[in-house]
Amino acid sequence: MRKNIFALILSFGLLAAGCRMPSRPVSSFSSQPGEGYYLPEPPQPTQTPFQPDATAFTTPGVPPENALQPVLTEAAALPGSSVYLPLAPQTSHTIWIDPALPAALRQAVTLPPDIGYSLFAEQASLRLTTGDGLPLSRWVYTLAAPFPTLVDGVASQDLRLAWIGQAAGPFAGRALLVDESTLEVFTSLWGAPGADVVQVLPVERLLEAAWQGSSSWAILPFEALEPRWKVLEVDSQSPLRVDFDPLAYPLSVPVSLVGEPDLLAEIEALQSSEGVAILPSSNRDPEKLTVLAMTGVTALVRATAYTMEQRGILYPGKDIGPWLREADITHISNEVPFASDCPHPNPVQKGMRFCSADRYIALMEDMGTDVVELTGDHFQDWGQQAMLHTLEMYRQRGWGYYGGGENLQDGRKALIVEHNGNRLAFIGCNGKGGSFAQAGASRPGAVTCDFGWMEAEIARLHAEGYLPVATFQHFEYYTYKAQPNQKRDFRALARAGAVVISGSQAHQPQGLEFLDGVLIHYGLGNLFFDQYDISPATRQGFIDRHVFYDGRYIGTELLTIQFVDYARPRPMTPAEREDVLNKVFKASGW
Repeated sequence: MRKNIFALILSFGLLAAGCRMPSRPVSSFSSQPGEGYYLPEPPQPTQTPFQPDATAFTTPGVPPENALQPVLTEAAALPGSSVYLPLAPQTSHTIWIDPALPAALRQAVTLPPDIGYSLFAEQASLRLTTGDGLPLSRWVYTLAAPFPTLVDGVASQDLRLAWIGQAAGPFAGRALLVDESTLEVFTSLWGAPGADVVQVLPVERLLEAAWQGSSSWAILPFEALEPRWKVLEVDSQSPLRVDFDPLAYPLSVPVSLVGEPDLLAEIEALQSSEGVAILPSSNRDPEKLTVLAMTGVTALVRATAYTMEQRGILYPGKDIGPWLREADITHISNEVPFASDCPHPNPVQKGMRFCSADRYIALMEDMGTDVVELTGDHFQDWGQQAMLHTLEMYRQRGWGYYGGGENLQDGRKALIVEHNGNRLAFIGCNGKGGSFAQAGASRPGAVTCDFGWMEAEIARLHAEGYLPVATFQHFEYYTYKAQPNQKRDFRALARAGAVVISGSQAHQPQGLEFLDGVLIHYGLGNLFFDQYDISPATRQGFIDRHVFYDGRYIGTELLTIQFVDYARPRPMTPAEREDVLNKVFKASGW
């Protein structure tokens, strides 16, 4: 038995991933020498009126009761399948896989040649299903809403009550959309859903239905996420986060093996002693997840720098530092060069020529900086030596940079960052050009936008399997609504193949847009800059937390910040957050 079970665990994919044969009844296969598959030749029918016809199947995939029970691969067992495969060899053990389990999970199950697949749970030695038993996996589901949704999270108790038809709080008057598989899974866990609450649709229609009906949310597997969904926290847990705990998450469904006790004990011993897994431990593998924190304007100058001198260099990041440090990749768009001869900051400086003292880079270090954008208007303010000095400071810390550099060729290069199998390509430019973007063949500076070249380069990167992240230093507008020239240029990069397009120039938050599933955020506002007194809107800002999984961009969380003085932002209160989201979503046409 131990050898057989070990074979099961080591090769549990051969049949589920095996080649399909042409569609024809199983009974048409007969024993051939050396094939390893057999079906006894059916007895010749007699004229006795009570003799069952063992050669006919009246229902696709279901043999007559008196026929030898075929052991089929999963393809033939899927609901509605009319595909027939050769019979597996006679085996002493079979497994039944609950057809209500998600397709991605069933496709991950693999069977060795000496273990058969049973169409009937009651006849199987082992059954793979949700609930208690020998735990093999936890399948993560999400509660998702259309992206422009103000609610950020719910309590699991409210979700359970809504499921059984007792909706209250954020679920009052709201429909829950699911596909057939999700309905079966949660019915087995929570009981039958209440009437008129849960609506069942094909998985490919859930997103469209949710966006069309503003009162509809959905429960869907983690692997079904895409950027137009907003993932809601459940009991303060979100599977989009690095610190996600599946054991504390109410939508993490246990998948277990049940069946003959001796067989289960043997499998458990092998898993424990030899570390062999039958199934992936989850559909959410943290080793395939990458979280990118994107930020707006940083300029450690004038009143911001003066406040740092008074309160400490790390003071500006006091409240938002955890958001930036916990990301796998942290992006900072630092507009200003460092200079060893930079004078003491003047909070009421009149001119627009800026530099930052070298020691201020400690703030960027403390924020966990990984990637520095150099498309800003002020990178060349202190001359060539300061620019080259700044680039060297970044290189010494192992930080990548893009959108500017030692020369035009250096600044144009996409910055490639690979993390957990996700291949990101950062590319950017300055849309104003002229004196704001002076990089040349032998001169450092920010790179001016050459849109024909940018679009071709983004298309090339996309074709090579990269996830292009394109950013701009565009024209600044003190409006929530994106302006026509912004829309023209940002959309061009989306159509070229960028998966995220982000505006680094805005000094206040601006609107968002989805173009063919690609997220455009026209302006994030300031991260560290002293525009506290310009308007209430310049005291607001975004940090965008973009999430990539297994080579795909799957979603974004909008983190909102509020400035308390000239240097320090903090997370918004719920009321402040609702106010800015309402304004930005309205400006976005949502």
